[in-house]
Amino acid sequence: MKITKLFQKTVFGIIALFGLIGISTSVLSINAVDSHLFREYESNSKGNARTIANSSVDIILNRDLSTLQSLIDQFVGNEGISYIYITNESGEFLAHTFVPGIPQSIIDSDVTKTDTVQRTIRGMGDFVEVASPILAGVAGAVHIGMDLKSVSMKIQAAIGAQVYLIAIVFFIGIFAAIWFVNFASKPIEMLQSYAVDLAKHEPVDQEKYRKLLERKDEAGDLARLYQYFSTVSDPNKLGEPSGTPSA
Repeated sequence: MKITKLFQKTVFGIIALFGLIGISTSVLSINAVDSHLFREYESNSKGNARTIANSSVDIILNRDLSTLQSLIDQFVGNEGISYIYITNESGEFLAHTFVPGIPQSIIDSDVTKTDTVQRTIRGMGDFVEVASPILAGVAGAVHIGMDLKSVSMKIQAAIGAQVYLIAIVFFIGIFAAIWFVNFASKPIEMLQSYAVDLAKHEPVDQEKYRKLLERKDEAGDLARLYQYFSTVSDPNKLGEPSGTPSA
């Protein structure tokens, strides 16, 4: 698709504008989706922790640890949950899903706190750990660890769909802009060809440029003006229709 020199800068400017819009939109979209989905996974994990905490009160009071273990086992694997452990008010571990045993980094930490923390567990990976107190902390707390890698993969999948959409809109916009610019440049090319034919002082095929001469825009006005001047400047054409340009 040939583009006249007159419109080349316009096309490059449109491409640069689309590129700027696409990049800025992608960055904002990625950041928004990333933070939104991460908060959603964190909120869901906290909700699961509260559910377990509310369900485990009677179990802990009855010291039915096998039922407590069965309760937490069914939550592992849901929504990026990698591990769960429950401690009593003094920090003693009542139940957990670690195999074969509790990692040393968790044993060495203060498990009585219920703040959201990030952990790196050797041999397992990076996690975000949320917690929910049981009976306001009197009976202990439930701790849930989310695998950051698993959550990140799910977030990237959601972001990828938006990036594909933005990329498609970007390329369609560029091709549409080039097509419209090329559509606008065709009358200029025809006008240039008409001016060259008139400058040769030879008979011009008026039918070839009929559509150009009938145009009601600036290109048509210029074509009729060229025709008028060529007739005035060539005495041999005085008998031909002057084609005086319209206002």
